Amino acid sequence: MSANTPRTVTATTDRHNGISADPTGARVHDVAVIAGDGIGREVVPAAIRCLDLAAARHGFGLAWREYDWGSDHYRRHGAMMPPDGLDRLHAHDAIFLGAVGAPDIPDTETLWGLLIPIRRRFSQYVNLRPVRTLPGVPSPVRGADTMDLVIVRENVEGEYSEVGGRIYRGEPAEAAIQEAVFTRTGITRVAAFAAELAAGRRGLVTSVTKSNGIVHTMPFWDEVVEQTLAGRPGVRLEKILVDAMAAKLVLAPTAFDVIVASNLFGDILSDLAGAIAGSIGVAPSANLNPERDHPSMFEPVHGSAPDIAGQGVANPVGQLWAGAMMLDHLGEPAAAADVVAAFEAVLAAGVRTPDLGGTAGTEEFTAAVARHLGEAPAPH
Repeated sequence: MSANTPRTVTATTDRHNGISADPTGARVHDVAVIAGDGIGREVVPAAIRCLDLAAARHGFGLAWREYDWGSDHYRRHGAMMPPDGLDRLHAHDAIFLGAVGAPDIPDTETLWGLLIPIRRRFSQYVNLRPVRTLPGVPSPVRGADTMDLVIVRENVEGEYSEVGGRIYRGEPAEAAIQEAVFTRTGITRVAAFAAELAAGRRGLVTSVTKSNGIVHTMPFWDEVVEQTLAGRPGVRLEKILVDAMAAKLVLAPTAFDVIVASNLFGDILSDLAGAIAGSIGVAPSANLNPERDHPSMFEPVHGSAPDIAGQGVANPVGQLWAGAMMLDHLGEPAAAADVVAAFEAVLAAGVRTPDLGGTAGTEEFTAAVARHLGEAPAPH
């Protein structure tokens, strides 16, 4: 983390409303920070700088607690986080994550050692990924200029289960078995979340499966989603196969409102949708525990991008937007809207990082956003 990282503030948390109180009585949100790997260490401090400005404008504080976990921790200790890591994270109101992954460490270690345990221990069963075209960010797809959809991805079961294994390793008969696990509870709660979200938007839920080829789990998904949405006023359900969905998302990206999908399909489609919107570098996500019994986690969709790490050219929009989603979840919608309006204004003015066809570095872009949020220009 850079020198811009705010100091840790001690606060007492009320889990029911996500608000803490400091000794002066001001409201403070207690946030765990895991910058992680690669460009995460560049875009997380950039986002924190802007989120602090938004908080100051709206009369609350953000108490950041940095955890230096990730691939460096793995190289030193053989694990992505310490044994009590999840217990320590549970004390916070939210988790702000950068990126995880390094070329010299298998993804099975980096993801299953940090990201996935957090999602599952804290029952973050909704992965929420808004996708829309932003000002000044051209889409490579014709007709996507008004694209505005949300992907609700089931986040803790489905195809990403731990059930399975490998047998006869190294032998001609070697085999790998991976079981997908779908539960009525898991499907029902994510479908209900999607329906509630759609009711406040344009009223369309698109459920994505592959029930013509995957004969047990996908028809079960279809049945439970249909039962969950039956009789909900103002909400329409359409079902589409994932291969047809991939094509239609490119051909008619404005035809969708809320897309609900399994862990694997939601993961793939959200990357595709982000690319259609102009760049995966601007895409945010929220790993939500809607009941708020546990902290939720907020992160950009992009990875650690080791090929550009340390060059100062990383796009901070995905991290900024994830931070805005975090503020909204913590009960600060006005501050969240200010953050989004600030980076949209900067993009509209033509300040863009190289992945968007511009020449601005991370610092230049962040400084421009910070000025919109009230930061005084640096003296020359």
